[in-house]
Amino acid sequence: MEAELTALDDKISQLVLLTQKLRQDNSQLRQNLVSAQSENKRLAEKVNTAKVRLETLLAQIPDAAE
Repeated sequence: MEAELTALDDKISQLVLLTQKLRQDNSQLRQNLVSAQSENKRLAEKVNTAKVRLETLLAQIPDAAE
């Protein structure tokens, strides 16, 4: 009976450690996600700015028919 309780205690300790590790990993992943979303937004704005500038430049080029 004592051996079974010791084994159960060991398994519970392992479960607690695993749970703590998973919580840390989850927290890190959430931070990474926020960072990636922020970077994605920044890059999308940069692409949009470049698109507007390119469209403006293209509008200034005279048509070949003129």
